[in-house]
Amino acid sequence: MSEIHDFQDLKIWQKGMDIAEKCYFLTKSFPKDELYGMVQQIRKSAVSIPANIAEGYGRRSTTEYIRFLNIAQGSVNELETHVILSHRVGLSKHEEIEPIIFLLREESRMIIALIKKLE
Repeated sequence: MSEIHDFQDLKIWQKGMDIAEKCYFLTKSFPKDELYGMVQQIRKSAVSIPANIAEGYGRRSTTEYIRFLNIAQGSVNELETHVILSHRVGLSKHEEIEPIIFLLREESRMIIALIKKLE
């Protein structure tokens, strides 16, 4: 097991960054009239996942870390909802969102496991 020197070493943060990157690429093909709608919602919730993991880690308090992990978990659920809706309204294809949904489910399990470990 490798040592953790900062939040960038956390697998949970790295996966969150992968999710955010995939979401940015997904939304590049969305119509321009969705720029302030679905594009903004997806990108904001996607970025919120690794950002809250990093912020919580930086607080150096277990209670605060858990609080930010819970916020990240909420963002996972929010993002999954936006991604599914983007498919339902015809903005994305099933094959485009399937890998993102898979990563989100993994990320959710990791966040929940880390919260339980810290409690």
